[in-house]
Amino acid sequence: MPTSAISSIEDKKRLVRRLAGSGRGFAEQYGFPVTNNPSSLFQLLVLSVLLARRGDFRRAVDAAAALRDAGWDSAARLARSLHADRVRVLREAGQRGDVGALADTLGDLARTVVDRYRGDLRRLRGSGHYDPAGERALLAELPGVSAEATELFLREVQALWREVAPVADRKALAAARRLGLGRSARDLAGLAGSGESERLAWLVGALARVELEKRYAELTG
Repeated sequence: MPTSAISSIEDKKRLVRRLAGSGRGFAEQYGFPVTNNPSSLFQLLVLSVLLARRGDFRRAVDAAAALRDAGWDSAARLARSLHADRVRVLREAGQRGDVGALADTLGDLARTVVDRYRGDLRRLRGSGHYDPAGERALLAELPGVSAEATELFLREVQALWREVAPVADRKALAAARRLGLGRSARDLAGLAGSGESERLAWLVGALARVELEKRYAELTG
């Protein structure tokens, strides 16, 4: 059944307050804190790479958590892991398809982050001169980091790397259009509030969850 779009600006603001009210974005809702330290940022990047693959998003979240819980919670630790161990952990977490290739990609990603940025994605930000285009270009050079994975990563870190805001991935924008909240990241930024990159991250993260979990009825019923 189609969802009725919201037209009143007051109703839009009310819904935005409800969506952003948890004070947590997409990753934080699933147990991945968004903090500006090397370990957290790398876990967010791995989660983004996994989410960008086709398949159930819950499996991506489970796989990212399994890698972290196996002790590979930083680029340096994942870089030292064995390929066979990564394959085992990913399969046990429910990953499908060519798991061996995925394990290779994640290993290459970790080693590249270590080699280029000493395991710290804040150095990538500095190498990009705190310019969104520069940061996007450097992220795209990393193994396994597609355009979609870049958007997902920046969706989360815009709360910290404020220069990249506004960012809204395609799932968040699909929900925003269906709910009548807008059609672009800038539309959502206007509803979140000027300069409120953290609140915007919470909003777009919540919208992405609504689309992925098909939770429209509870918002519009």
